[in-house]
This record gives sequence, C-alpha cells and structure tokens, in this order.
Amino acid sequence: MIPGGRYRSGAAPHTTNQRMELAAALDAVRTIEGAVEVVSDSTYVVNCFRQGWWKGWLARGWTNTKKQPVANRDLWEPLVDLYRSRPISFRWVKGHGGNQWNDVADQLAVQASITQQGAEGEGQPPPAHLAVRSRGGERP
Repeated sequence: MIPGGRYRSGAAPHTTNQRMELAAALDAVRTIEGAVEVVSDSTYVVNCFRQGWWKGWLARGWTNTKKQPVANRDLWEPLVDLYRSRPISFRWVKGHGGNQWNDVADQLAVQASITQQGAEGEGQPPPAHLAVRSRGGERP
C-alpha cells in the first residue's frame, strides 16, 4: 500500500503469514521504480536486510546457519537481487500499534485471507476490501 496511492492485496491457499509478507514486499519492490522504503511489521522481512541475513545465505549457497535450504528462496532470491541493484530500505513498525497504513494493510490481508481473493485500487480502500474487526479488536 502506498499512502494516498495504489494498494494491492493477495491470497494463496495453504501458505504462511511469513510467505505472504515476503510476497507483498517483493511485489511492492517490483512495482515501484526507483528508491523504495518498505515499511512492514514483519521482522522476518525487515531483519533479513537490516541484519544482513541475505549475505550469509549467499555465502553459504542459499542455506541457513543450520545448513538447511533457505525457506521461501523463490521469493527471497529476486528480492535480494533487486535490493542489490538499487536503493531499497526496510523499516519495521509494530503490528496493531496504531500505524494507520500498517493497520489498513493488515485489514486488506485479513480480508484477502478470509475471501481468498485479492483486491487493488487507488486511494483509501473501500469497506468491501477491508476486514471488519469485532468490538474487542480481534480478527473475525
């Protein structure tokens, strides 16, 4: 989601939150030209670049410190390639911490997971694209 710009969500059966968070970051970086700041509540995505995990993966031939294949390599590899080719930064925000745009992105993700359909558009997403929260703030 670009504040005041385009938004897009997606869905995939039999996946994980980490894989979808990574897919979202890759989609954003592929879609937006030039310098990009990816803002995410995913430590999985942000720490890979802020802590340089990817450097070790490359040095070890795409294996982790336990000598196991890196999970989600099919998404990490093109994201790392893009990161190495132009200015891309990553900033972590606390999930459900009151960051307006992260909260909207979370609602888009929840709705996509419920309906198994993505959504896209310009500006503020309409209510039909956003998951409704219960009174207690819990996901449906």
